[in-house]
Amino acid sequence: MKKIFILTGEASGDKLASKVISELKKLNSNIEYLSVGGENLERLGIRSIYDLKEITYLGFTNVLFNIFKIKKKINETVKAIENFKPDILFTVDSPDFTLRVAERIKIKNPEIKTIHYVAPQVWVWREGRVKKIKKFIDHILLLFNFEKSYFEKESMSHEFVGHPLLDSTSESAIDINQILGKNKALISIFAGSRKSEIDVLTPILLNFIKLMNDKYNDFSYVFHATKEYSDLILSYIKKNNLSNCEVINDSKIKNHILKKSVFAVSKSGTISLEICKAKIPSVILYKMGLINFLIIKMLVKTKFANIINIAAKKEIIPELLQSNCNPKKIFEVVSNYLDNPKKIDEQILNTQKILKSFKTNTLSSTLAANAINKYL
Repeated sequence: MKKIFILTGEASGDKLASKVISELKKLNSNIEYLSVGGENLERLGIRSIYDLKEITYLGFTNVLFNIFKIKKKINETVKAIENFKPDILFTVDSPDFTLRVAERIKIKNPEIKTIHYVAPQVWVWREGRVKKIKKFIDHILLLFNFEKSYFEKESMSHEFVGHPLLDSTSESAIDINQILGKNKALISIFAGSRKSEIDVLTPILLNFIKLMNDKYNDFSYVFHATKEYSDLILSYIKKNNLSNCEVINDSKIKNHILKKSVFAVSKSGTISLEICKAKIPSVILYKMGLINFLIIKMLVKTKFANIINIAAKKEIIPELLQSNCNPKKIFEVVSNYLDNPKKIDEQILNTQKILKSFKTNTLSSTLAANAINKYL
């Protein structure tokens, strides 16, 4: 029996990995798995060697403050992979963690094939990383077509597979009115999948909702959460005595709620693609510590934070970053869209054009699964 170790670093990576492995299981049933993963891989019956939260750190300063813990986790992970003796190490996103582990594994056992999914954002900063990465990654799977040139330049084995979050999926009907017990219009809220993000953004978002409640009385706000942080978000809501807020963590229900929403307010990240796929207008939020922000500002080559805007080379989706990420600004942008349906139509039209360039003719998760299967 062949063996694959799946290494993710946060909830979004766990979700991406699960889509690929679900397809791989259809192609090849003779594989044993072990992982550092979350709830999505767990649903596929794949055990994680420890809780994903233990390695989910956000920002440069947090990494510095937790450097010894991170080194310990890298050592623990490397040892577990060595003991498991996989044929393939499948690393997904979170390059500061996953690629460090992959590099160590390749040195210790060059026979293990290393496949990385979701290229580091070399088009944002540190383009020179490609030279280093190709020394220990055998094959890299790209989500975006425009990334190919960076890897072609260094003659690194790569493949554009598209983004699995854009794959078409069939879903069973769910009556979300019964779940929420309300018939108000929905606004979806995404405060993040990491505790540090949630602690920063949730208070801002709740104050935004209070401003919305002063102007509108026909909206319900649904926070999309992971299972591990549902209670944390709920505790913030209870402290603010807001009766028109809900927290949902079931992925099937979340998808239906998003599609029924009239607007989405989201932290910057992969979730933006899901929002665009659902053809829901949105605003993107990004806020971090001043030191982290100043470091990133010096290093980044792009003008925008959101992948849709980066690909379009213009702001299609409003971005409220740092000092602009405040309740008043969010309220102004959201209410402006809600009061101007033409703005909503224009945003949706433009996002759909960009999404087309991120898609492939075959399901991206199938292409990725095929690529892995070839290395077995």
